[in-house]
Amino acid sequence: MAAEARRPRARPPLSIAVVRTAEGWHVQRGAEAFPVEAELPSTAALVTDGLGAVRAAASAKVGGVPVDSLSFLSPITTPCRVVAQAVNYRGHARESGFGEDPPAVFFRKSSGSISGPTDDVLRPAHVRLLDYEIELGLVIRRGPVAGTTVGDADLPDHVAGLVMCNDISARDVQLTKGQFYESKSYPTFTPTGPRLILLEADDFARLPGLRLRLWVNGELRQDGTAADVITGPAAALSMLASFQRLDPGDLVLTGTPGGTALQAPPAVVAKVGDLLLPTPLKWRAFFSRQERNPAYLKAGDMITASIASEDGALDLGSQRTMVRDAAG
Repeated sequence: MAAEARRPRARPPLSIAVVRTAEGWHVQRGAEAFPVEAELPSTAALVTDGLGAVRAAASAKVGGVPVDSLSFLSPITTPCRVVAQAVNYRGHARESGFGEDPPAVFFRKSSGSISGPTDDVLRPAHVRLLDYEIELGLVIRRGPVAGTTVGDADLPDHVAGLVMCNDISARDVQLTKGQFYESKSYPTFTPTGPRLILLEADDFARLPGLRLRLWVNGELRQDGTAADVITGPAAALSMLASFQRLDPGDLVLTGTPGGTALQAPPAVVAKVGDLLLPTPLKWRAFFSRQERNPAYLKAGDMITASIASEDGALDLGSQRTMVRDAAG
């Protein structure tokens, strides 16, 4: 017992919360934010050349400003690559009609869709079925070399940190055109931030405990943990290494829990529709049902979202975005 009492305690994980404003980068500690004293024009520069300055700000004793006095920008600067995983939570796979174990599917979004954590989401005039998808984003430190197999122990070499994103989707564009890129790439369709959580190696074990929640007008729509992920970060990076280059500051979205507005039609109804209805009529019937679904976003809706571990050790902050109709 005495020897056990003398055993040193394990060092707790030491994640650092970084936020970005028009004036530059800050490290957030509680209700204060401390400026990062370095010229870091991009997220790539932050995660490669700026970590010394970030750690200095994290240990600063004076010079902090109230967090409430800051206006946050996305901590992901553009241009960058945005790669996303489709149907990567079991709950979302079930409700979307893909079963329990769908194959890994990746798609790209334009980084021009990235917006800040409090910016309005602008619905294009032709979009009728606007949906939400809260997602955990991986910020790349160094992309894996082509052909690399990434293990869980290798993640700190490749992933610098985490951000919260909302993968806004124009479902009518996505489904009629089979077009992920267009349907998810309109300006403001990726609210991101407020915090970029830079991770220490020990922090990666906490990722499955992260809880993702999204509300629309105060109603909880999505609530799940990253333990429900089908293809985890290491496996996803291994797959991407076979065909997609990733550089520092790039963003990988890891999928969304169940609870989106889009739901698969009942299996019997879908099968009868396939047999009896020509394709144009089938889509018309499907969209007619979807347009009666009040869960889709409309102008004036307020979306709030959060991602955090239950103990608060990892907390990506909160988003608050209003849906508005785009001008013109």
